[in-house]
Amino acid sequence: DLSEISQGWADLSYADLCFEFFKVFATDIDEGVLRTRIEDSYSRFDHPEIAPLKQLSEDRWVLELFHGPTLAFKDIALQLLGNFYEEQIKRTGKAINVLGATSGDTGAAAIHGLLGKEGVNIFILYPEGGVSPLQERQMTCTGADNVYAIAVEGAFDDAQTTLKEVFSDLEFRKKYNLSAVNSINLARVLAQCVYYLYAYFRLPVAVRNETEFVVPTGNFGNVLAGWLVQQMGIPLKGFCVATNQNDILYRLFEKGDYSMEAVSPSVAPSMDIQIASNFERFLYFHEGNDPVKTTAILNAFKATGHHHFEQFDRGSFRASRATDADIGAIIKQVKADYNYIVDPHTACGFADLKAGQPTVILGTAHPAKFPDTIADAIGEAPTHPRLEVLKAREIVKYPSSGSAEAIRAFIAEKVK
Repeated sequence: DLSEISQGWADLSYADLCFEFFKVFATDIDEGVLRTRIEDSYSRFDHPEIAPLKQLSEDRWVLELFHGPTLAFKDIALQLLGNFYEEQIKRTGKAINVLGATSGDTGAAAIHGLLGKEGVNIFILYPEGGVSPLQERQMTCTGADNVYAIAVEGAFDDAQTTLKEVFSDLEFRKKYNLSAVNSINLARVLAQCVYYLYAYFRLPVAVRNETEFVVPTGNFGNVLAGWLVQQMGIPLKGFCVATNQNDILYRLFEKGDYSMEAVSPSVAPSMDIQIASNFERFLYFHEGNDPVKTTAILNAFKATGHHHFEQFDRGSFRASRATDADIGAIIKQVKADYNYIVDPHTACGFADLKAGQPTVILGTAHPAKFPDTIADAIGEAPTHPRLEVLKAREIVKYPSSGSAEAIRAFIAEKVK
């Protein structure tokens, strides 16, 4: 329960707030080491507040989470996770092989969180043609010989399924000392909890407990982190799960219908997901912490691709959706209304906002990562120096069928 522990946290810097929060969970890490690792993690961000809360109007804010090395919200957790892994290697003397799957931003953030760290190989699966050109360059133009960006056939859901299958092979996982960077790694979700606390404490006191958080959502980890903060006793009012045209979570929270459809590639590619891994965690709590019921639902969904909840208690959640056409119109409208440019994913958060409702929209990526979509909407393409330097570098990627067998063979070949 953070309601009492968090007394006195309101004026802390981002790094200090993160330290106080992780002290509650990371009880096996020396506090001096923990503080040093956290401070180092946030030393490579280009804004002094790390996650600034930008006010657009009297009752509208954007929580900017894109000031890290790869200009996406994933940096906030993965810079920290990379440092935790480095500490683990130092403590145990065992090298690790990090395996992840990405719909765009996780892979780049994971790679840049682990670059230059001894004893680490990084294997990232991503759908060929399913990420933006600049997202691909962030993964494939590092020049590091321990980074393997694997372009797989199919959609992100296929890559994520392969990831889970490889990790379920306990003998292989142990032999190659595999570690995860996707949000199936709970440490990542905990790191994301911190920016909800940071935003909450920076809202005007009069509206703190009345503010809705709108979260562009793909794999459900981002919004799950906010919900966990609420369950820990911080009185966040509620959450809007903002989806793109791949709207399985919209249909779930609005109609109780959890039905998988074919992925429809969109201008917000990081949200082109049908099977949200972290929804499994929420479902467990929704079903009264009953593992048998949770497993039965998930097995039925895996077998049939759908599940209808007769009584789905959405609690403090609601949902919205935005098609590609909506996204373009929103980018144009936000620029006109606030003289502010949002990326296509953040734009989804501006769909179906409630008038007069204090709202924080999570800004998940820098608009410069999606220049073509922005230019189509407003006639100008934002840039960022971190991205410009990538354009002249050679792309190094490893095409693969993406089957679990193929990925296991590839790891075995590369790891000496």
